[in-house]
Amino acid sequence: MILTITYTGTNTSEIGYLFYKNPNRPQAVELNHGKAFVFYPEVSDERTTIALLLDIDPVDLARGKVGSSAGGLFDYVNDRPYVSSSFMSTAISRVFGTAMTGRGDSRQELADSPLPLSAAIYMLPCGSDFTMLNSVFEPLGYKVSYKTYLTDEAFPGWGISKYVDLTIEGRVRLRDLLSHIYVLIPVFDRRKHYWFGKDEVDKLFSHSSDWLPSHPEKTFITGRYLNRSKSLVNMAFERLREMEDDSEYENDEPAISKTPSEKKEKRPSLKTSRIGSVIAALKSLNVRSVIDMGCGEGHLLTQLMSERQFERIAGMDVSSSALIRAENNLGLDRMTDSARERIRLFQGSLTYRDARFEGYDAACVVEVIEHLDRDRLCAFERVLFEFAKPRHVILTTPNAEYNALYKELYENPTDETVRHADHRFEWTREEFRRWAVGIAEKYGYGITFSEIGDVDETLGAPTQMGVFTICG
Repeated sequence: MILTITYTGTNTSEIGYLFYKNPNRPQAVELNHGKAFVFYPEVSDERTTIALLLDIDPVDLARGKVGSSAGGLFDYVNDRPYVSSSFMSTAISRVFGTAMTGRGDSRQELADSPLPLSAAIYMLPCGSDFTMLNSVFEPLGYKVSYKTYLTDEAFPGWGISKYVDLTIEGRVRLRDLLSHIYVLIPVFDRRKHYWFGKDEVDKLFSHSSDWLPSHPEKTFITGRYLNRSKSLVNMAFERLREMEDDSEYENDEPAISKTPSEKKEKRPSLKTSRIGSVIAALKSLNVRSVIDMGCGEGHLLTQLMSERQFERIAGMDVSSSALIRAENNLGLDRMTDSARERIRLFQGSLTYRDARFEGYDAACVVEVIEHLDRDRLCAFERVLFEFAKPRHVILTTPNAEYNALYKELYENPTDETVRHADHRFEWTREEFRRWAVGIAEKYGYGITFSEIGDVDETLGAPTQMGVFTICG
């Protein structure tokens, strides 16, 4: 199996500095089931090509490594030595690992620059739906072409082979090209040569977090990369959902046309405005302790920690992976002891009574309740307002009326379209007020309402906020 990457332009031989491979010296690298060879078929000022050739031993695959108790990976007769597969992805990370990090040392500016690159991936298993090649690679900015073959020229009736020679071309950073290939070759092949577990999800996102959440075929890519393993796919989809909470649908204003002067003015995102409004409300209430219920990756917690007024802070979320990222975003491992004593993170559920929710001056529930099933709202109401019963509750949720301004962002908008695929519902302003007033009256709270974000005369603002304060 072979992969070639070509750089066209001027002084193209300098790409050798990014690969950390000398164009004048072929190299061989030992792999678990064969060897990888790196060489340059062509080198000039205008065009330079590097090739990665794998020589996989089919007998070794069938028998297993000498001295190993494990059996072989495949039958004696298989296509693994000849097709682009997970073996190629493994070789890319092994041989071009430094290039994948974006490190350029003496040519860092070149490493950070989009370059006119093309990659040829030979004998890529693709099944019968060749259009998925376009659907997967074109959104990443590539021009896609491929060559197909008859399964057997002696028997044309057998039809087209499932293998293609794929070429992608684009102006892209080398590290991005390598990451795209690394992730997407196994998506099309689907026969990984190693056992994989939860760490495979981390591996996927370590190489795709900057492009997969916004990719139109993210469901296809995620499912195929993880071999349709239900538990791993669900884990990956949960992480995608959390990433999408920071996407344009949740955090930015809709794509309404602006005048040139408006375009020049950089306005805060909706997420930034929302967090700012919550912090302002907490300050005006003069609270000292706060719990963020449904804290996600800790964006609100980070702002709370920067304000000395808040002496005791807690963050709770149902997702353990979100809490891990919250720890990283907060930098808990780098905090001083006094700062670390101010904050606590723990896993929990909004719909089950928990003593850890109690004892705080205020509870924040920011863009969370719309993720609950409607039949679980009653449980949430009791958990928060009856049992935890903080003096203040600050709650925000999307305004469904404002979605009319977002419709141009959706492919097939309907009256039921919501801003996020995981939203179980979204309320109009009247529906939210009716629910909030009912809760306030039932549990002995007063309630005030406000709007967050740009206000439309007819539709209101994108986010609506209610501030509950216990009576007496």
